[in-house]
Amino acid sequence: MTPQQTAGSYDKLASHWNDSTFDRSNGMAQHKTAFQFAARKRNAIDIGCGSSGRIINLLISEGFEAEGLDISAEMIRMAWERHPAVLFHQADICAWAFPQKYDFISAWDSIWHAPLATHEAILTKLCDALTDGGVLIFTSGGVDKQGEGTNPFLGVPLYHAALGIPKLLEIISRQGCICRHLEYDQHPELHLYLIVQKMAPLGTEG
Repeated sequence: MTPQQTAGSYDKLASHWNDSTFDRSNGMAQHKTAFQFAARKRNAIDIGCGSSGRIINLLISEGFEAEGLDISAEMIRMAWERHPAVLFHQADICAWAFPQKYDFISAWDSIWHAPLATHEAILTKLCDALTDGGVLIFTSGGVDKQGEGTNPFLGVPLYHAALGIPKLLEIISRQGCICRHLEYDQHPELHLYLIVQKMAPLGTEG
């Protein structure tokens, strides 16, 4: 699926995550673990922010000035209704350029919907957008080798892809980051999350 097709699918599904029956605790404990590694808590962005507002709420509660990005116009519309004071970007992460560097970046259950061929560039871009000591939390398929596929969710097609753990760790290291935490948090499902931190240049620590 192209990013535009994925946006169309999420336009149709936006109300699912906006509904009061959606489990808003999803991903919260994992983010709280990631916050413990953050060197500073100034600004943060939620990539693939969706419509629920739960991660934006959490970032704000931690003292961050939060922003959100999503490719789906309907997701952004609902997100803005929940948080009219927050800056939201409707854009494709594959092509979007970060306007600044961030102390914290969340990409929870989002970037794996981008085409597989773009994953390396996206992860590189996310790592590069971190301040020194900044933290990235993101999810991926917990597989060893790259793969992709499309499956229906609530009757709507959704695409997923993953680079595989060895490639993820290779990119992270190449971009001057360290993997602080890697966990299969929904085992036996192959749902993987990683906490990554940008290393400070030598001689600047402390």
